[in-house]
Amino acid sequence: MKKFLLIFALPLMAQAQQIDKIITRAETERMETYLASNELAGRKPFTPGIEKAAKFISGEFEKAGLKKTKDSYLQTFPMFKSQLVSVSGSLDDKGLEAKQIAVISKEASLQIDEKSGYEVVNVKEGENFGQSAYRIMSATKPTIAFLHESFAKFIPRLSSRGPIRESQANIIFVVANAVPASFKIKANLQVERLELSNVVGILPGKSRPNEYVIFSGHYDHLGIGKPVQGDSIYNGANDDAAGTTAVMMLAKYYAKKRNNERTLIFAAFTAEESGGHGSDYFSKQFNPDQVMAMFNLEMIGTESKWGRNSAYITGYEKSSMGEILKKNLVGSAFTFYPDPYPEQNLFYRSDNATLAELGVPAHTISTSKMDSEPNYHKASDEVQTLDLDNMTEIIKAIATSATSIISGKDTPSRVDTTKLK
Repeated sequence: MKKFLLIFALPLMAQAQQIDKIITRAETERMETYLASNELAGRKPFTPGIEKAAKFISGEFEKAGLKKTKDSYLQTFPMFKSQLVSVSGSLDDKGLEAKQIAVISKEASLQIDEKSGYEVVNVKEGENFGQSAYRIMSATKPTIAFLHESFAKFIPRLSSRGPIRESQANIIFVVANAVPASFKIKANLQVERLELSNVVGILPGKSRPNEYVIFSGHYDHLGIGKPVQGDSIYNGANDDAAGTTAVMMLAKYYAKKRNNERTLIFAAFTAEESGGHGSDYFSKQFNPDQVMAMFNLEMIGTESKWGRNSAYITGYEKSSMGEILKKNLVGSAFTFYPDPYPEQNLFYRSDNATLAELGVPAHTISTSKMDSEPNYHKASDEVQTLDLDNMTEIIKAIATSATSIISGKDTPSRVDTTKLK
């Protein structure tokens, strides 16, 4: 039995030796430290900091020898910054206060009533608001959502929501415990057309160039906020400079090996924190049937609830991808687990969601302890809070576990889109 196990482990040991020479702690630290530096000021969309981050990531892709999409690594798309100037309304001829209404629109003005053809949604007391809001915001038709008063606290957050997609339908949220027979809403907005960019590099497949495997993370964060003990920069070291660092490291590793039968696409997404806009645009550039798998890397800089050499996969039960990754790690010290926080709906809350909704086995890999992560969305999310040794081992484990998928030997089962919600 010992002889059998040794023979089984030999290929894994040989691969590990190769990985150790390419995926190093020093490189992990170099990339992570720059992305989470004060110089980038929290990498908020539409700031010089995120532009510097995009330039850095592009440079790493170029050094790795990745191909560009068209003439640049930047995948640029239009967005709209919208600020509500004034809003008023009534329900069944009873006036509404402005604080009861949130408007998401790229139109400078709008005036609607019950005859305007808007889809009507009622979010009742006790519903999962996060899941309901995600569904409403993803609507393709103009929608008005009436929220139970218990969700009134979310109106300011909805009103200050970040940039708006070009394809975004008008969405109006109104605090009301029931759907009224009649309503009127009038709003004026200040709208500015701007641009954002994902950073995308390609490593063409040798024998299956039209089958894609995606490695992704988001490189934006929250920028500068309210000072906490004198620190106002939300550096986002774990969220998600860590995942973006992993994408760059994996690009470097696979580009050196050059043994991928399927085409590998490395993507750093923008505007995840403000609505997943970068991944939404990215996903529309593909025929989903050609995407064999997506490894989305989100917050891998801290130990998981199981300790070191472990991570979890969101939506584990929705495809066979997790089992394939575990199989490829047999004989190693690393273990993948199913998502231990199902109540948090993490499968729908990161950049994997837009492709998963199209049937792609698209999953997020993370170590973040979502019930007790002390620095999540805080100014304290800095490099010194990360375990860079463990993070480097996680990146190596992802590289090893993906081997049979990028070679074409294994193809994960598709996500059943009828069971996503």
